[in-house]
Amino acid sequence: MEGGVERGLECQRAMDGRESDANCLNRAKVIPSCCLKAKASDPELEANCHSTVVSGWFSELQSSSDKAQKELYFNNPMWPGEAHSLKVEKILFKEKSEYQEVLVFESSIYGKVLVLDGIVQLTEKDECVYQEMITHLPLCSIESPKNVLVVGGGDGGVLREISRHSSVVLIDICEIDKMVIDVSKKFFPELAIGFEDPRVRLHVGDAVEFLRHAPEGKYDAIIVDSSDPVGPAQELVEKPFFETLARALRPGGVLCNMAESMWLHTHLIQDMISICRETFKGSVQYAWASVPTYPSGVIGFLLCSTEGPPVDFMHPINPIEKLEGALQHRRELRFYNSEMHKAAFCLPSFVKREVKALRDLSGPQGVRV
Repeated sequence: MEGGVERGLECQRAMDGRESDANCLNRAKVIPSCCLKAKASDPELEANCHSTVVSGWFSELQSSSDKAQKELYFNNPMWPGEAHSLKVEKILFKEKSEYQEVLVFESSIYGKVLVLDGIVQLTEKDECVYQEMITHLPLCSIESPKNVLVVGGGDGGVLREISRHSSVVLIDICEIDKMVIDVSKKFFPELAIGFEDPRVRLHVGDAVEFLRHAPEGKYDAIIVDSSDPVGPAQELVEKPFFETLARALRPGGVLCNMAESMWLHTHLIQDMISICRETFKGSVQYAWASVPTYPSGVIGFLLCSTEGPPVDFMHPINPIEKLEGALQHRRELRFYNSEMHKAAFCLPSFVKREVKALRDLSGPQGVRV
């Protein structure tokens, strides 16, 4: 246990800016499994996350691998030194798929909760924030999007939001875990309703492989609703994957990628922005929103456009309020509007200081943050 805590502290020092990422890795005898920048090259170093319910409470935590230390300590690899707990009223589903452990439970405050490998993915109460923002930030930034790809998103919430855009003619979704889709259809029908749109084409499989075979320039927009970048999902925040995404976008096409918490992962955000500035030749911007049940209570979004017609992400050119029927389609919008769109790009001073790539971010329209 002692070694695990020390590795967590080393990573935390890097996250806080008190120690460089290189020093973080050099000081440890092994690559710390809690560090987001560590690749999962050694299975023995993988964090072993569990969907743990103790005394009626669910907590995101990691169990000790030291059998001599028969105790649990709060040290999830995504946010060392803290844990979020929810009171459990009833466990509705718990089973292991081919890829991960899937848990659904009824909470006392947030309604039904979906958990994958011990990490909360969504709750009925606040899912609107993530689903609406990750979808409408990109789609409202371009005129008349037609072909859209969703990477991940097996709960169907992003599909539900895309369906508000009547200009869209094709919605491809590539989700690797069919159990997530089936569980969502059973327990989260208000999200899974997105699968009922006739424009949706479901592809169950590896998104990296799917994108390799996608025609160049096929999509107007790609939304990456992926899991946290540890273990196998590490490649989803690396340059080859972003290059594949850029290839699949038309000139002036847009990407919206989940981009973690500015309170916890500034080193990861820095890396993602730097890679995307090299890969995408249009605009690159970072936005965020408040989601109570996500680590630190916020989630970030990385928005990029390819070379072509300029995209000003900060000022929606395709405002949701002007799309006929969009505000009420499937379900009334609960969080997103054009004011929230613009506000999402207002960044705290500490983020501008710590994420160096943000200091001189500019798109073809000359916007700087």
